[in-house]
Amino acid sequence: MYVGGVTAFSGAMRDVVGSVIEVSQYRKYYEAMEQYLNIPFKMRNNARIPVPSGEHTIEFRNVSFKYAGQESYALKNISLTIPAGQKLAIVGENGAGKTTFVKLLCRIYDPTEGEILLDGINIKDLDYDQYMALFSTVFQDFKLFSFTLKENVALSKSEKAEDKDIEKVLIKAGFGDKLASLPKGIHTNVFKNFEGDGFEPSGGEGQKIALARALYKNSPIVILDEPTAALDPKAEFEIYQNFNDLVAGKTAIYISHRLSSTRFCDKIAVFADGEIVEYGNHKELLQMGKTYAKLFNMQAGYYTDKLIS
Repeated sequence: MYVGGVTAFSGAMRDVVGSVIEVSQYRKYYEAMEQYLNIPFKMRNNARIPVPSGEHTIEFRNVSFKYAGQESYALKNISLTIPAGQKLAIVGENGAGKTTFVKLLCRIYDPTEGEILLDGINIKDLDYDQYMALFSTVFQDFKLFSFTLKENVALSKSEKAEDKDIEKVLIKAGFGDKLASLPKGIHTNVFKNFEGDGFEPSGGEGQKIALARALYKNSPIVILDEPTAALDPKAEFEIYQNFNDLVAGKTAIYISHRLSSTRFCDKIAVFADGEIVEYGNHKELLQMGKTYAKLFNMQAGYYTDKLIS
């Protein structure tokens, strides 16, 4: 009995000591997390000038940017004006600075040098929440949640959202056929984490849901970062055919590696090594015979000479 008691007591003490050591180790992580959560959100530390009403003109004025800890610039001396209602395509090879350009516009980062203006006002001086409300954005690394399809599209506005409005933007984004096959329609759960009758969206279906989310927000500026990367050729063709309707009356910034999509845009900015090396419309850039023309002809070759031969 005594031996058993001593053994049990020793085991309990070992557990206590082990727990104390574990708590001491994890305390460092909790302190780091608390320190992180208490970092002031500098994007809101501004003059809080309200965003002007009406249509908006965006201007990049001598903007350069480097990521923290990096010596080289991701963007160098970018100067570009985007008038209200313009459809701008941004093209270039990987690492050229295309997505960084969009992240600066969306104030995920602030420029290292230069300034970004909205209607002549530095965006750092504008009310952050009002400014962010101007954008409907679909990034490459969008996320879907284990909620209903309706909640994934409307997000925080899902309780007030009308079912017919959600269905309309999903159909507009090319999700109509899949929606018709779901027994609960827009009330079907995305993923099966919490509901066994949920559905697992393919890459292309997920991209259509993300596009519908951007359309539902109905902001005056639409940013699409590779919106057709995971779509099959038929779905991609339909998106291109309906592109003008999808962004009707809005300012649209469209990033794509597939240069066939640029023909639907008013202007094209070609990025290389963090700089804009060419700017114009599709016809003008082809006539220049430089970077854009080479990339376009290179891609076109896969659908002509190489297939024919």
